[in-house]
Amino acid sequence: RFYDVSSFKHPGGSVIKFLTGNGGDATETFQEFHQRSKKADKVLKSLPSREATEKELAKAAKLANLKPGESPNATATDADVKKFSALSRDYAVLRKELEEEGFFKPSIPHVVYRVLEVVALFVAGALLINRAEAFSAVFFVGMALFGIAQGRCGWLMHEGGHYSLTGQIKTDKFLQEVIYGLGCGMSGGWWRSQHNKHHATPQKLKHDVDLNTLPLVAFVTDAPGAKSVPRSAILKAWIKYQAYLFAPVTCVLVGLGWTLALHPKHSVRTNNVVELFSMALRYAGVIALFSPKYGVLGALGIYLATFALATNYIFLNFAVSHTHLPTTQPDDYLHWVQYAASHTTNIQTSWWCDWWMAYLNFQIEHHLFPSMPQFRHRMVSPRVKAFFEKHGLVYDVRPYFGAMKDTFDNLQHVADELTVSKKE
Repeated sequence: RFYDVSSFKHPGGSVIKFLTGNGGDATETFQEFHQRSKKADKVLKSLPSREATEKELAKAAKLANLKPGESPNATATDADVKKFSALSRDYAVLRKELEEEGFFKPSIPHVVYRVLEVVALFVAGALLINRAEAFSAVFFVGMALFGIAQGRCGWLMHEGGHYSLTGQIKTDKFLQEVIYGLGCGMSGGWWRSQHNKHHATPQKLKHDVDLNTLPLVAFVTDAPGAKSVPRSAILKAWIKYQAYLFAPVTCVLVGLGWTLALHPKHSVRTNNVVELFSMALRYAGVIALFSPKYGVLGALGIYLATFALATNYIFLNFAVSHTHLPTTQPDDYLHWVQYAASHTTNIQTSWWCDWWMAYLNFQIEHHLFPSMPQFRHRMVSPRVKAFFEKHGLVYDVRPYFGAMKDTFDNLQHVADELTVSKKE
């Protein structure tokens, strides 16, 4: 069916605009974003709607099978329609099977384990920092644990933001905001509004906010603002060395910008008391923990050092899953499944990688089923791989350090394209 959303104020923000007006099919996108919402279906049914015609369904099929450079107005072939219909049908069957088998059900014991793990890392890190001699080996172990704990709060709040912790939207929002505010100094509300845009259209120019990263870093040559790089001597010099600056410097600058300006500003604007209290408690806690031994300036130094480790840990591991992959143009349309196949990559599973990346090394599964508890991605991955093979889609899996190399090679390639004169 076609639904009229022209006068509808979407609670999730402007992400709805990414999927309207072009005749594409947003069925899977709606279902995955609202899987746990009891209200969404009622709201949808209340909107003006009509049955889609055969011609409109054919257009949706064509949009999902466009070849590079092909006009969106091109005529759909029978093969396009069959391919589109089969992909949607088999995806629906797979999803229904997984849901009936309980793969979308939250696991409270797993949530308790994840929370206790983070608490244990914070406690162990703080104890070692305070009891060890400053700058000793034990002191740095404590710093590492305290920094990793902050990074793992980022993984944990990510799950809350997708409502896959308890499965109760209000509860998961609250948990996310507390965990993100206290553990990282950031806003869960801001994150949800931006991250959903990424999930709706990953690696799509002018849609995926994760590509709007200039002036700090450029992941693609045609990112918004890329044309300004050659015209600015300072920006050109910065981007030229972005592959060397990304891990030690850029990730920290992004984190500082988020915690000192962007995120608290959003919390104030939305009057989110939970987030503001959690952020304030974070800073007060650091001062209370470390100033008795190291003084206020020393506590600030410990905070910045562990925060730097946390931001590099979380941002770098997110970058390996998307940033080096191809992009789609603003007017292109892909099927929900094709976005996951073409614009995400998995990192090879192992006991340490699954823990280190909190099961988000299974990015293909995560983009297909964002509300599925992340620890179950590994369990369903063989079935997703078989589904991809049936439909001729690439199930991209790379080794961790291989994907890391791809990420930095891409940063260097983009830097060369944007800063090296063609005459050179």
